[in-house]
Amino acid sequence: MSDIKLFHFNAGQVQELIGTAVQIEKSLQVLFERNLESLLGIRFLASEHATGSVHGGRIDTLGLDEDNCPVIIEYKRAVNENVINQGLFYLDWLLDHRKEFQWLVLEKLGPEAANSVDWSAPRLLCIAGDFTKYDAHAVKQIARNIELIRYRRFGEDLLMMELVHTPKVARITQPAPHQSMSAEVTNDDSNNSPDPYWANRMGHKLSQSSPELRDLYDATHQFLVSLGDDVQVRELKQYTAFKRIKNFTCLQIYPQAKTLTAYVRLNPTTVDVEPGFSRDVTSIGHHGTGDLELSLKSMSDFERAQPLFRRAYEES
Repeated sequence: MSDIKLFHFNAGQVQELIGTAVQIEKSLQVLFERNLESLLGIRFLASEHATGSVHGGRIDTLGLDEDNCPVIIEYKRAVNENVINQGLFYLDWLLDHRKEFQWLVLEKLGPEAANSVDWSAPRLLCIAGDFTKYDAHAVKQIARNIELIRYRRFGEDLLMMELVHTPKVARITQPAPHQSMSAEVTNDDSNNSPDPYWANRMGHKLSQSSPELRDLYDATHQFLVSLGDDVQVRELKQYTAFKRIKNFTCLQIYPQAKTLTAYVRLNPTTVDVEPGFSRDVTSIGHHGTGDLELSLKSMSDFERAQPLFRRAYEES
């Protein structure tokens, strides 16, 4: 059981708020689906999505996260429910039905989102009022991108979420070659051969970088990971993302410019923008999440960025 306690202070008096888990099956799902983007940084696609007569199941919630990766969400309503195995079953189904998923994205979010679906790190989120020690142990033995999130309701207007397990490094699934949704989409999902360049683009950029830029990337990477045990690293097509429940920093490498660019999840209006080092990119298109862009070209720039990285982590 969760050992987190919440107290309310009022006029010098302290009162413990008793947390509860929703027991009614649909109410928990509706609560999250109505607020999916605010709570988890995931765009809602479908509820109770049927997987067909062969698989004979229904995925609780389907979504697309801020990195354009597919997300399956399963809700655990009972302590003895094996929601992890059920979610893995649906995750395998999803990887075998990529085009069906992209059609759903096209229908709900439009062609730009459909063309941007990133299959390098699909996610399975299991949400429950509590998990057993066996649940936490099981996910550590499975080489898949599984996250366990515990929740509690406090009164009518407070919701707590706690990361029970998140993989330190996201389990990467080899992606299929990119195909524009403007091309004809069929039900044939057999063309799933990996694209080595796509899967290793960040590694390729690092190999083309100077020793100084590689050192700068390594130092920044290690600093971001060291901010907390709950930091997850995701190597994606265009950038490396560092996240808790949501991304708090994304890194991109530009070997020719000898620059490491960080997109930080901070409101740029709350930061003293310094020309040549930081800028507001709220209205400027870019890969990665975060509206504050930092340009790191030296270790001194990295030191200047550290308080901003730490603040983004703490506020995420």
